[in-house]
Amino acid sequence: MRAIAVAQDASRDWSQWRGPQRNGTLNIALPATWPAKLAKNWELTVGIGYSSPVVAGDRVVVYARERDREITRAIALSTGKELWRDEYAAPYTVNPAARGHGPGPKSTPAIAGGRVFTFGIGGILSALDLRTGKLLWRTPPPAVLPEYGTAMSPVVDGALVIAHVGGKNNGALTAFDAATGMTEWRWTGDGPAYASPVVAMLAGTRQVITQTEKSVVSVNAANGAVLWQLPLTTSYDQNAVTPVVSGDLVIYSGLENGVTAVRIARRNDQWLASPAWKNEQVSMYMSSPVISGTALFGLSHRSRGQFFALDLETGKTLWTTPGREGENASLILADSLLLITTTNGELIVARPNRTKFEEIRRYTVADSAVWAHPAPARRALLVKDLDKLICWSLPA
Repeated sequence: MRAIAVAQDASRDWSQWRGPQRNGTLNIALPATWPAKLAKNWELTVGIGYSSPVVAGDRVVVYARERDREITRAIALSTGKELWRDEYAAPYTVNPAARGHGPGPKSTPAIAGGRVFTFGIGGILSALDLRTGKLLWRTPPPAVLPEYGTAMSPVVDGALVIAHVGGKNNGALTAFDAATGMTEWRWTGDGPAYASPVVAMLAGTRQVITQTEKSVVSVNAANGAVLWQLPLTTSYDQNAVTPVVSGDLVIYSGLENGVTAVRIARRNDQWLASPAWKNEQVSMYMSSPVISGTALFGLSHRSRGQFFALDLETGKTLWTTPGREGENASLILADSLLLITTTNGELIVARPNRTKFEEIRRYTVADSAVWAHPAPARRALLVKDLDKLICWSLPA
């Protein structure tokens, strides 16, 4: 086990799903040249599930399952030592169609205000003290769940933690008081899908934007009132892509639905979500894209996994790779580089080039499938595979 030094800078904490800005980007320095091999700092068996690790300072939080219990652990980034754990009974029967993906959890925790928020596959939302692991509050499981289990990751906005509770045809996008767990507002217009919400300021209004079972919807972050809503249907209601926002553009995708951008405006107290472009050549299933400069980079589910780049203004395809890159991939933009992990257990380091897929290095970082999103953490990359959390050293 190799200890690492950790500096304190909260602005660089990977503290929630897809990072501090919830868009797959992080402001950290990375080298221009990469070694032939990466050094492993430590690894720890933590249990199964697709929940991604999150980081606050020298504390890594990972949420996983052992038998019929969902367990939250805090681990020292520098040493891999477990600092505390919280666990509770969480029996869950997997839909036979999703048996290969296991009994979860699939939702990534959020860290904010000295608290950790977890959302179990059975819909139990918990708040824990980050320092001690003490349970602050916990909601009971809802009567109805999504067909393939809860997968959306909660988002913290000021004093609120927001989660889409409930299940098929019966759910509520809900804001809870982060300190007490009391409900502050609910939107009941559609059941939850498997995507996670983002919070963005558009046309002067702070909005919560997410994919539901059958739509893309935006609600007012202050009170949950619906602002705009667009239909989005996929086979078996599997909407699972986190939307991305760039200026007044909202970009989203779904299984065999291409990639769509709409322009958001408010005129005479009316909200407009006007079509900007749609690209039918690529489409995303579970993987969410990142933006670098004037291009959108992502993984299309077609051809068994094609990386792609689209022009941000027009949606035109700039390039695609031949395919067979994996069932899913997680993309991070850091210091003008793409860090990509795939379900094949690989880490790909690439440049976000508009003209071609410019791969720098490719590493094996796990000996089993990687579905969880990795977490960069100050010269380290945390990778969750089937049942282990692995800390890899990133070069200086």
